[in-house]
Amino acid sequence: MNNLDFSVFASLFSAACLKCFGHALEEPLTETESKLLYNRIFEQTGLMIGWKSLKNYSFFVLSEPGKQENPSTATLDTLARYVLDVPYTTETERKEKEPHYPYWYRYMEEYLRREPEAVPERRVGPRKWIGASIIFVLLAAAIITLTWFHRGGSFAHFTSDFHTVNEDSLMADGWRVQAKDSVYWGRRGEHPGYLTLFTLKGDNWPDSMERPVIRNLLLHALPCDCWTLEVHLKDFVPRENWQQAGVLLMEDTSLTGKSLRISFAYNDYNGAFPRSGSILIQAITSLGNRLDKPEEIAHIPLLRTDSADARHILYQDLAHAALRIERQGTKFRILYANGAMENTAFKAVASHDFAMTPRYAGLFALKGFVDSAAVIPARFRYFSFNCEACGKP
Repeated sequence: MNNLDFSVFASLFSAACLKCFGHALEEPLTETESKLLYNRIFEQTGLMIGWKSLKNYSFFVLSEPGKQENPSTATLDTLARYVLDVPYTTETERKEKEPHYPYWYRYMEEYLRREPEAVPERRVGPRKWIGASIIFVLLAAAIITLTWFHRGGSFAHFTSDFHTVNEDSLMADGWRVQAKDSVYWGRRGEHPGYLTLFTLKGDNWPDSMERPVIRNLLLHALPCDCWTLEVHLKDFVPRENWQQAGVLLMEDTSLTGKSLRISFAYNDYNGAFPRSGSILIQAITSLGNRLDKPEEIAHIPLLRTDSADARHILYQDLAHAALRIERQGTKFRILYANGAMENTAFKAVASHDFAMTPRYAGLFALKGFVDSAAVIPARFRYFSFNCEACGKP
């Protein structure tokens, strides 16, 4: 990296840190700060820069002891997208529509207009500079393409076992809480080894009378278009309408866009006619419009509560409950597992075509907009997310 490139990069990286942390870069980033910057960049741009790389860049920019860095043009373009507030994209979309990394060059041009004295007196001629830039871009694109081919399209793998649920650790792992209820959020760690959420009043069900809200909704950004997601719950036994816990997939964080909700839930009501209570797997799609009806794409009873009350051993089937969701294109495949043993096999619930590109997964517990149902805990034990190659059969 020559002096000019370094000057532009240092300015760009400092601007990214200022945007993220609200203050200038004065000392190298810590691991927690690097992970926070990584998450902010990904959430806004849809593109990733490894947190370790960001940490190394901070040493490099501040001329602290450490190895010399030479960030790729793709990385520079991603940083520029974050600083310039460019709309969300994906690696696939960027490769198709903007493989020439325009935002890095746009930032460089703006920097040179702003800091003309940064241009060295001896410069490569315009044609040579342009030619060298084109060659560099082509080489970078070739490397990215080969890496994509070699990895089968995989971008990310993430797991969380919730052994630590303090807010800094959750944030460093890419989680953020929405609509925080300070009392119950403060109880999230009361069962060691679990993230405990509670079935508070709220819902994302379209309703002209109620504003959609889910208290303590824990969100994680989804970094790719094709993936497998898995969530495990421990001893969650809903007993009243509409207590439930599970996963909410969303286009955005407003609760007013398209969504797919998959949960373990309780139901003893069918229109005007009460019926025997059951604990079930439910999957619902919503278009987000408050006047549109959602669509229930899965309703699988797991346990009749009258039978279980007569033979309490049946409740052991809820000791270990899990959901798995797979996405390929517009196809969502939903599976569940439940049983007294952790290694119970997954069973298919439904496969459904739904034209939604989820950008966030949320862990939630709720009881709908009712006051009568009790607030009960939902203990999440495990979350995993794996990007997959799109186009898999």
